[in-house]
Formats: sequence, structure tokens, C-alpha cells
Amino acid sequence: MALGIYFVHEGFTPDKYSSAIKQLEAAGAGKPKGRTYHCALESNGAIQVFDIWESQEDFDAFGPTLMPILTELGVGLKEPMVATVHNVIMG
Repeated sequence: MALGIYFVHEGFTPDKYSSAIKQLEAAGAGKPKGRTYHCALESNGAIQVFDIWESQEDFDAFGPTLMPILTELGVGLKEPMVATVHNVIMG
């Protein structure tokens, strides 16, 4: 069952997002197993992220790579909203 995961972290600026993406790519995790969709939204100078993952296990496996990067960047981590994907319409 696919999961939609929505992140709203404190202090996640566009520059910090760009840095996180570069660091993930350098770590070989730019396109992690199980993530089928990634969308970064900017609102009031802050980045919010919405991902779709194939499973909780795939998302959990990505955490040990992602979390230290965000912590190092000084992003205020908050619990994401997690929901079962009901439908996706492309286009």
C-alpha cells in the first residue's frame, strides 16, 4: 500500500533544500528505492515536501541517510503527516 508523506520542517529554506538534494545525490540516495514521487513546494520562503512511497519500510530505510543531512543543515525536524494514498491522477 502506497503512502503519502508530507513534511513541514522549520527553517527549511530553498538553499538548505538544494544543499540536501546535492548531499543525497552524493550519498547515492538521490532516487531512493521505494520513492515514486517527490514534490518540493515553496511557501513564504520555506520548503515543504510531499513524497509518495511504496511502503513504510522503504521510507524508514531512507531515514538514516536523510535525517543526519537535515540535522547538519539546521533544519528543525517535525513529524511528517502520513496517509494512505487513495488515488493518483497523472496529467
